[in-house]
Amino acid sequence: MKLRRAIPPTAAPISLSELLRGFLGIVKKGTEANLEKGIKKYFGTDHVFLASSGKAALFLILSGLNCLTGKKKVIIPAYTCFSVPSAIRLAGLDIVLCDIEPGTLDFDFSRLRALIDDDTLCVISTHLFGIPANTSKVRDLCEKRKIFVVEDAAQAMGAVYEGKKLGTLGDVGFFSLGRGKNITCGSGGIIITSSKDIAGSIQTQYPDLVNVPLMEYLKIILETIFLMIFLHPNLFWLPKQMSFLKLGETRFYRTFPVRKFTAFQAGLLYDWSSKLEKLNRKRSIHADYYIESLGLSGEMSIYASGYPYNRFPVYVEERSVKDALCESGHWFGITPMYPFPVHRIQELEGYFENLHFEGAENISNTLVTLPTHALLNVRDTTVIRERVSSVCPQRKRTGHDLQMGVGCH
Repeated sequence: MKLRRAIPPTAAPISLSELLRGFLGIVKKGTEANLEKGIKKYFGTDHVFLASSGKAALFLILSGLNCLTGKKKVIIPAYTCFSVPSAIRLAGLDIVLCDIEPGTLDFDFSRLRALIDDDTLCVISTHLFGIPANTSKVRDLCEKRKIFVVEDAAQAMGAVYEGKKLGTLGDVGFFSLGRGKNITCGSGGIIITSSKDIAGSIQTQYPDLVNVPLMEYLKIILETIFLMIFLHPNLFWLPKQMSFLKLGETRFYRTFPVRKFTAFQAGLLYDWSSKLEKLNRKRSIHADYYIESLGLSGEMSIYASGYPYNRFPVYVEERSVKDALCESGHWFGITPMYPFPVHRIQELEGYFENLHFEGAENISNTLVTLPTHALLNVRDTTVIRERVSSVCPQRKRTGHDLQMGVGCH
């Protein structure tokens, strides 16, 4: 094994005091109720539900919406986390893919408009990397047809757009508390909504959620301790070289547990809101440095000062350049995102035959991500910028490049 400083692609550190709070949460009554109360206050929503994971939270949302209307189609971006189609399939619903634009990492709205029909249950508006999607435009398309808007804010907890927190712009939103999200307790998911009908429908399922089994509970605790110790760049080299941990892997789940949130995890989040704000400020500072030092300001709408990017996206010219940069920069947290678009997931083979998603393919082939988290120091960000610049020397970009969203900066 090679000992050296290794930067996690994403990170939300856990302190020893937070770990102790986690253990206190197991024995102290009301820990989860206090967490729910704090979430309601922070987001200004009427209803909050906690679940065992982000995908479990989405499953509960989709099942609840389906009970309200009986509709089956769920429209999602063609380039998104594989957990999203996993939750849709587990809920017994139909996946409908809409291509996205590289320059916005948001829906191609001309295609979205054509996809919406009378059997559309909801559209999932995704704030990829914490970059605000145009959820209001999605709402404009959906409201008249009584189609729900679900916000996937899994990578955007605490982010604000036009004075409103992401996750509160649609009918219902969800966050992930998994490793590498804006804040973490190892795993977990949050649902927020101010809709009485949606909350009521979710509530009918909520009491039936089972507790995490004892062995799984112990596993959560041990993984949290491991994460607390080895997430630091001076120690991350160890888990990074343990391939069986499958760090950073995104996969499609044919099935997964939908369980209750644990008191240990609720305890870990004792002071979550102030910690989230602090971590997001660090992300914004590091992202602003990349925008300025790589000459990205004004290039695309995805580059804006002040966003707490969960990861920072950068386009390169072609797949070979992407692969070379990720290979040479992996110790510095320079990594790809999702390995391919949703329609190429093996478990969904044949489901999207003869359909083409040029934008999603382009993003998959040319996008790399840079770390933004609070464990980075000045030297780290400088080395990362130099690494990117060495593979992607500065050049003037053409109108065609901007339209397609490719090309080194």
